Amino acid sequence: MKTTKFLRGILIAAVICALAIMTGVAASAAQQGAPAGGAGGVAGVQASGTGRVAGEIRDDMGNQVPMVTLTFKNLMTGMSYDVAGDRYGQFAKAGLPSGNYTVILKQKEQVMYMTDFVLMSGEDKKLDFDFKDIAAKEKAEAAEQAQKEAEYRAAFAAMKVHFDAAVAALDQAKAKRAEVDKLPKDQQAAAESQVDQPAATAVTEFTAALQGTADTDPNRAILLARLGEAYQLEGKYPESADAYSKSVAIKPDPGSYNNLGNALARTGKVDEAMAAYQKAIDLDPTNTAMYWRNLAVGLYNSGRIKESVEPLKKATEADPKSAQAWYLLGAALVNTMEFKQDGEKLIPVITPGTMEAYQHAIDLDPNGPFGAQAKQGIADLQAMGVGIDTKIGSAPPAKTTKKKTSQ
Repeated sequence: MKTTKFLRGILIAAVICALAIMTGVAASAAQQGAPAGGAGGVAGVQASGTGRVAGEIRDDMGNQVPMVTLTFKNLMTGMSYDVAGDRYGQFAKAGLPSGNYTVILKQKEQVMYMTDFVLMSGEDKKLDFDFKDIAAKEKAEAAEQAQKEAEYRAAFAAMKVHFDAAVAALDQAKAKRAEVDKLPKDQQAAAESQVDQPAATAVTEFTAALQGTADTDPNRAILLARLGEAYQLEGKYPESADAYSKSVAIKPDPGSYNNLGNALARTGKVDEAMAAYQKAIDLDPTNTAMYWRNLAVGLYNSGRIKESVEPLKKATEADPKSAQAWYLLGAALVNTMEFKQDGEKLIPVITPGTMEAYQHAIDLDPNGPFGAQAKQGIADLQAMGVGIDTKIGSAPPAKTTKKKTSQ
């Protein structure tokens, strides 16, 4: 939209007048406005709940601008009030209801300028428009904004250098973790340093990247989540949980809540871990079974096997087709077995549901790793003498038919 000649080159922007907003003060119906000079002359008595606005309009050369139409729009009520400026560039409007306003200046139906202001009850407000000052202010604001953008670009470039280095180190640590996990158990401890070194580098670089971001930076949640992942690879679960907690506080994300739950489970904070997984489920209900299974795995791997039973039951309820969940449930239930005294002997008493869980795993994964581990679990129970007198592949007694399958 074009402006008049004297406004050529001036950006149309909103300038909010500085005004302290008073509350709880009622103006007297007899309060009188002050004289404004020029158009409008001396103000009359203002009605309670209204005010008066007056001022003048000058161009970027300091000359008065004649015949300007001002439209005052009340942002609360939507009502508009038109005021015509005189040939001297002056205007006045009494009886305006108090409230928040947008004022639009037009000349020959072309918008010259618009801004917002607040009119208090009983106020006689002076509202001048000096486009020389407005242009200077906009120029200063534009320069300030350009400086901020330049600083942000520089900070982002520096942050990205650290981020790229951190991601490279994290990928290396994850690759080494996969290699170490494939080693025999008795060799894994000696090989942990192969994971720790790149993971520590990732932590250092992600931390440096974070230092280059403001609290409002949209990249901050991502950096914190990746930092949590690096700490987790180092086995520093409290630090990992802290990083993930800060990440989800900025941007709730089911993946980050899942990883937060993993870290909390490893630190023994089971209730907090379950709350984190529940948050993940609320955000991503289609993967409910996975989140409960992950909680159980975290508890199982940290030695809190009995505590993994409840989330494993939730996992099998949400996804009855998961052989892994059924196998883990059977293994967890084995660890809840009790023993009864029979003379000088301790007789193991199998926990109800153990055999059913193992059998589900075999049915779902008969030739896979979970089916094989479930078969081994049953064989181990037989060796303990818990009253299982059938073996995998033979026909079970009638009352336990549903618990067994044939090979």
